Amino acid sequence: MNGKTLFTSILLLVGIFSFVSPAYSQSSPPMSETAKQTEALVDKAAALIDREGKAAFSEFRVKGSEWFHGDTYLFIYDLKANVLLNPAFPTREGTNVSGQKDSNGKLFHDAMIQTAKSKKSGWVDYMFLRPGQAQPSHKWTYVKAVRIDGVPGLVASGFYSE
Repeated sequence: MNGKTLFTSILLLVGIFSFVSPAYSQSSPPMSETAKQTEALVDKAAALIDREGKAAFSEFRVKGSEWFHGDTYLFIYDLKANVLLNPAFPTREGTNVSGQKDSNGKLFHDAMIQTAKSKKSGWVDYMFLRPGQAQPSHKWTYVKAVRIDGVPGLVASGFYSE
């Protein structure tokens, strides 16, 4: 095999693996101030939930607070995909979101739960409606496993990359 053929073969393989394998896709947002702030917010909320349980939820609902302002809000699920808190979309509370897909067909709630179960924390990306908008936008969400009054769950927050 000559050099040109070898180079072409390598490029072809790299292209195939980057297209086919999710292991080669980006698993977290580019580290930015927003990503760091999102992780810090979720970590701080998880610590508060560990101390206060569901009693902390009332703080997370306060519009204009560190927990809920602009596009920033926390949401909390149990590991059966029951929405326990979502101040930006309160009608979702009390519903089960298992099996729901984003506009690209991704089971994003299931991915968040799997991340909390398997890695304890991590990033999940998906398409989601920004509050007040009609078309989904790309969103990165940081998920962290918590125990809510003894029940396993997750707390999360995210940001729109668009």
